[in-house]
Amino acid sequence: MATLTVASVDSPSRDLPLDVRISAVPERVPFTARVADPGPLGLACFALTTFVLSCFNAGLLPSTVKAVVLGLALFYGGVVQVIAGIVEYAKGNAFGGTAFCSYGAFWMAYWYLSTHLSLMAKASPGDVSRAIGVFLLAWTIFTIYMFVVSFRTNAALVITFGMLTAALIALTIGDLAASPDATLIGGWLGLVTAALAWYASFAGVMNATAGRVVLPVVPLKK
Repeated sequence: MATLTVASVDSPSRDLPLDVRISAVPERVPFTARVADPGPLGLACFALTTFVLSCFNAGLLPSTVKAVVLGLALFYGGVVQVIAGIVEYAKGNAFGGTAFCSYGAFWMAYWYLSTHLSLMAKASPGDVSRAIGVFLLAWTIFTIYMFVVSFRTNAALVITFGMLTAALIALTIGDLAASPDATLIGGWLGLVTAALAWYASFAGVMNATAGRVVLPVVPLKK
């Protein structure tokens, strides 16, 4: 007896072989794959805030107008950089997420410390200087191991983190040893660090926009 085959009106593709039907199903693109790289933004936040503060540490601007860095420390270097770090985590980048969230928190902590010095009104100037030195020492330790990990990223970040490590060491010595000269050196090293971070940010924006490598960052082997 002949078998009657009824073609499906709703899904004519059901008559196709199974492997053809499976290959025709569109792949789902993860949401994070459609999100732009937040790295250039995070680096720009860090670079600009570091540049302005380093102008004071290097003696290029008087401390009487140091309040101009506070808004940058809270909003651009702080909040916006933390947002960049969160997006890095969402995209699976542990290094970028850890760096941007941590240094964003550093700038917010700097803002809080600068605007609440009255909480240490009873402390002697020497004790305040040493306390800030310990604060900077802790961030130096963090930066040292991030510098080590940066050797698994690219040369631009290695140089940036290396210079940042040197700057923080000098600033730490400046406060722990009450050495204005060390703070001055830390300020100039901070300016170089800012320039390097700006380059890495510039390269990220330029290369992503152009769709090709225009400014090299020299990726390193993982």
